[in-house]
Amino acid sequence: MISIDKYAYSSKLKHTDPLQKVTFALLTLAVCLWADNLIISVAVIFIMGGMTVSGGGTPLRFYIKLLLLPVSFLIIGVSTVAVNISEQPESLLAAIPVAGIWIGVSNEGLQEAIKLFFKALGAVSCLYFLSLSTPMVDLLAALRRLRMPKLLVELMGLVYRFIFVLLETADTIYNAQNCRMGYSSLTAGYRSLGSLISMLFIKSYKRSDELYTALEARGYEGELNVLEETYEKHWKGYVLAVTINVILVLSSIALKQV
Repeated sequence: MISIDKYAYSSKLKHTDPLQKVTFALLTLAVCLWADNLIISVAVIFIMGGMTVSGGGTPLRFYIKLLLLPVSFLIIGVSTVAVNISEQPESLLAAIPVAGIWIGVSNEGLQEAIKLFFKALGAVSCLYFLSLSTPMVDLLAALRRLRMPKLLVELMGLVYRFIFVLLETADTIYNAQNCRMGYSSLTAGYRSLGSLISMLFIKSYKRSDELYTALEARGYEGELNVLEETYEKHWKGYVLAVTINVILVLSSIALKQV
């Protein structure tokens, strides 16, 4: 979380109008989900990855590590699509008998699982582009310009701030336990981890209450007013977003007719 925030503030695309980046990311995400095509999904991964790494300056190694994070969850999720139950083992590529039936992988199920895997990864790459090029403050400003409900925007901002409060509190408790040899053995580690979890909620709640009190002392009335950056008003970003997605849509239609 902290690394993502750091790269978002140092991105070459940081000073680009956040509304353009939001439009580009959401349009590409919608096309990726609508197309439901393996080639389009792979194309979206490379396009968004190229924009993030080459356009934004995010290190390739860090981006690949981020992209690999959801892979294990996706593999578990799509495996349920690939695995089928049948009474005829001939229809399965590989199967094992269980109580008179066959459990295995069919050709159609495997193709659907691969397509679903890359479609989900394409959607993730769209969100990574947005999060690695747009700080949260700019994203909230873009949502305000889109006339999103103020309550929703403020809740997003406060929740995002409290995530860092939670991480900082957990890190402080862990360092204190580690200095006292709290993780010197497996038994001590489990005991310290249980103590960390139990204390984390109490200390985080206290820190968040102190933060809210500090906001109220500074005149907080349900809306955080901050100075927003001014961006050049031009249509270059919107034209690029529409052009890329039109090409993807036309490519998807052409592939479905093949």
